[in-house]
Amino acid sequence: MSRLKVAVIADLLEEGWPSMDLVAEMLVERLSAEHRAAVDATLVRPPLRRRALRLSPGRAAFSADRMANRFWDYPRVVRDLAPRFDVFHVVDHSYAHLVHALPAARTLVTCHDLDTFRSVLEPNAERRSLPFRLMTRRILAGLRQAAHIACDTSATRDGLVQRAGIPPERTTVIHNGPHPSCTVFPEPPADAEAARLVGGAGGVDLLHVGSTIARKRIDVLVQVLAAVRRHRPQVRVVHVGGPLTAAQRRLAQDLGVDGAIVSLPFLDRTTLAAVYRRSALLVLPSDREGFGLPVLEAMACGLPVVASDIDALREVGGTAATFCAVGDVEAWTQAILRLLHERDTNREGWRLRAQRGAERAAAFSWSRYAADVLPLYLRLAGRQAPAQTAGAASP
Repeated sequence: MSRLKVAVIADLLEEGWPSMDLVAEMLVERLSAEHRAAVDATLVRPPLRRRALRLSPGRAAFSADRMANRFWDYPRVVRDLAPRFDVFHVVDHSYAHLVHALPAARTLVTCHDLDTFRSVLEPNAERRSLPFRLMTRRILAGLRQAAHIACDTSATRDGLVQRAGIPPERTTVIHNGPHPSCTVFPEPPADAEAARLVGGAGGVDLLHVGSTIARKRIDVLVQVLAAVRRHRPQVRVVHVGGPLTAAQRRLAQDLGVDGAIVSLPFLDRTTLAAVYRRSALLVLPSDREGFGLPVLEAMACGLPVVASDIDALREVGGTAATFCAVGDVEAWTQAILRLLHERDTNREGWRLRAQRGAERAAAFSWSRYAADVLPLYLRLAGRQAPAQTAGAASP
C-alpha cells in the first residue's frame, strides 16, 4: 500500500506563535522519523505576502496583511493542494476557516483552547465588534465541518462538546509533548546564554513563560511578586514572552517592583530550556488555558511549578505541580514562600519534587503524539479505523 500523503497545515510563521509552530514542526519531524513507512508528511506554511507593509511599515499594516493572508491567500493555497494529498491536518483551530477550502471529510483540526470562539460562545464574557464576530463564526463553522477534531486536553474537548455542540465521537484527546531540548541535563552554550540574558546572580527567579494577554493574569503575577518580596527581597520575576503592557508596567511601578521584573522576548528552544533550568519556580497564574505547555516544559527541565487550579493545568501537572485558586494573591504568595523555604532548607525534598515533575513530563512526548494522530489519518483516508476516539488515556 502506498504511503499516506498528509499535509500538515501550519500557522503563518510571521505571526509569531511559538507553541503553534512547535506543534506543526514536531509533528512533521516525528512522523518523518518514526512513521516514514506509512506516512509522507509535508509541512505547509506559505510566506506572508506583504502588501500594506510595503507601503507603511507598522502594527496596523501588519494586521491588515495578516488578515488578508489568513482569509484570502491561505485558502487559495490549500485549495490548490487538495488533489495532491490524502489527508489534511490544520494544527491550529484559529485557522479552521481553511476547512472551507479543503475536502472536509479528509480534514483533521487540532483545537488547543476555546479562546478564539469566546466572543461567539460566551458573548457576555467577551464583547467584540460585529465584523470580529462574523470572522469568528466562519472559523467556528470550519471547525464544525472538519471530519475530526484532536484536542490537547480533555478539558478542551469537554468545552467543545458542551459549548460548541461538537459530537464527542468526533473528538480525540491527544496531549502535546515538550520540546526535546527540555531536559534536566545542562547544555553549556545555552546555559551561558541564559545567564547572560537573565543576569542577577544570587537572586531567586520566579519564571513566567507566555504572552501578556489578559487571561495570562500578569496583574496577579505582579501583585504576588510584591507580596513575596516583602518576605524575600531578592526574588524577581523573569517573564519570557515580550514586553509587559503599559497597564502592567504601571501596576509594577505602583507596587514598587518594576525593577524586579526582567522581560525577555520569546527565545529559541534551547535557550528557553536553559532559563527553565536556572529558575527557582515556574509561576503560571492564567485564568484560562487549553493545555499550558510551560507547565510541561518546566517539569521536563526539573523546575517545580505553581499553577492556577483549572482543569487543563491539572490534567498536565497532575500531582507533580502545586495549584492555587485563580486570582487569590494571598494563596499564591504563601505557596511560593513555602516552596522557596523548602528549596533553601530541604534539599532532598526539593530534589524529589523536581524528580516527580520530570517523571510526570516523561509521560508526554511528540513521539506519542504522532503515534496517536496516525490512526486518525488512516481513518480519514478510509484505510483503517482509529485505535481511540473521544479521548486518550491520561498519563
